Amino acid sequence: MYSPQRSSSRGRSLSVSSSPSETERSNAEAKGLEASLLQLINDHNHASFIVRQQTEKAKRDAIIKAARVSNTLVDVVNGGVQESFVNEKRIEYEIRALAATIARFMKQTDQWLAATHALNTAVKEIGDFENWMKTMEYDCKSISAAIHNIYQE
Repeated sequence: MYSPQRSSSRGRSLSVSSSPSETERSNAEAKGLEASLLQLINDHNHASFIVRQQTEKAKRDAIIKAARVSNTLVDVVNGGVQESFVNEKRIEYEIRALAATIARFMKQTDQWLAATHALNTAVKEIGDFENWMKTMEYDCKSISAAIHNIYQE
């Protein structure tokens, strides 16, 4: 790598310097500067690499933690949804059981209504029969009284 300072210092040393030791010293100084610059660049690259690694690690950690938070939130929400689903199934089961009980009670009520209707009909018939018997008894007494009156005369 050649820097502008090196070429200018080289140019200066060639045109200005008259002694060979001064030229060697400026060449050594230029090499020292170049080595220092290379060391600075290497240090910078190394520091950048470390920062990139730390950034990538932080990014991976953030992604993992975000996934954990997301999973936890999904679990919490799904837990509520799952509980609601279970409750809904229980309610549906209870509704079916109540519908079956209602149907059974309706059938039993219809049977009771039929039995009471039959009983009412029987009571009416008994009442009609009793009334018929009273009418027959009255008619028989009337006929008996008429026959008794005819026989006594």
